[in-house]
Amino acid sequence: MAPLNYAGQAYEWCRALERADGQTVAQNAMVRTRSDFHHMADYEVPVAAYAASGPWHRRWSDHVLSHATHVIVEGQKQPLGSILTETTEQQVRRLQATGIHVAMLCHGSDIRLPSRHAALEADSPFADPQHASTRRLERAAMQNAALLDRLQLPVFVSTPDLLLDVPRATWLPVVIQPERWHTDAAPFERERPVVVHAPSSGWLKGTDLIDETMSRLHDEGLIEYRRLRGLPHSAMREAYGSADVVLDQFRLGGYGVAAVEALAAGRLVIGWVTDQVRRSVRDTTGRELPIVSVRASRLESSIRSLLADREAARARAAAGPAFVRAVHDGTLSASVLQPFLAGSR
Repeated sequence: MAPLNYAGQAYEWCRALERADGQTVAQNAMVRTRSDFHHMADYEVPVAAYAASGPWHRRWSDHVLSHATHVIVEGQKQPLGSILTETTEQQVRRLQATGIHVAMLCHGSDIRLPSRHAALEADSPFADPQHASTRRLERAAMQNAALLDRLQLPVFVSTPDLLLDVPRATWLPVVIQPERWHTDAAPFERERPVVVHAPSSGWLKGTDLIDETMSRLHDEGLIEYRRLRGLPHSAMREAYGSADVVLDQFRLGGYGVAAVEALAAGRLVIGWVTDQVRRSVRDTTGRELPIVSVRASRLESSIRSLLADREAARARAAAGPAFVRAVHDGTLSASVLQPFLAGSR
């Protein structure tokens, strides 16, 4: 799997595959940038080498072409490096020409079409089509969708909301190690619950929609609101373990790694999750997603209701760890990948 490893997921999917049968050897390669959160990876290449080192590209291409039976291309980026004059499509064709089976993997902004999202979601971050980021993401998503159409390869998406953008894709659940997030501290035992919000991107996650409300409830003494900025991933376990409630995102309509980690910690997770995402989870797993789904405009009333019935809030939070073990510990993800891996070189 190469070359992104967003949120450490390529590394975790590789470990899940290896655990599944004890015979598969899986590796991920990632381009390391300064903004990375230091997730684990099997192989790292500095961005300067990925983009500008001819000797590295030759060695890496030779290694992949001579050793791999299957390659999963992340985010429609060149798996063999960007210094080559080859496009992603040309590199995929070269892999296929040697008998390597190739699939594509979409992570989020690489394929989520802002115009489609804005037409469906009232609180979409892409409501302004002239916003520079929206224009950039629209162009990239359209180009990537066209690439997927040309290649006609198996496609996986890391979150179920992306099935709207790639209907023929297969949901590949994100993977965490549930035991790493376990805590014995029960939520809602203190009089003033701690509410944590630690967005990776405030613009995408809707921090601006909830900050004023949460700060007001904090000043009222109803909750202790902690908006966390710039924490390394290694610090998130303590941050979630010390919380009662974790606020996820309120613009995109789905859920990802951060929400899964908070669920595994037994915290009550609140965010905006669409009916389409809930149906996809239910249809695929037979389980109900235990995230409390609420729009930002109704967050205050939801918080007040939950605090008025703490037993119900505890019960909802307690459903999180079991859901994560069933859906996001890697077992399901490995089984999703098996049909692709069944093809042999």
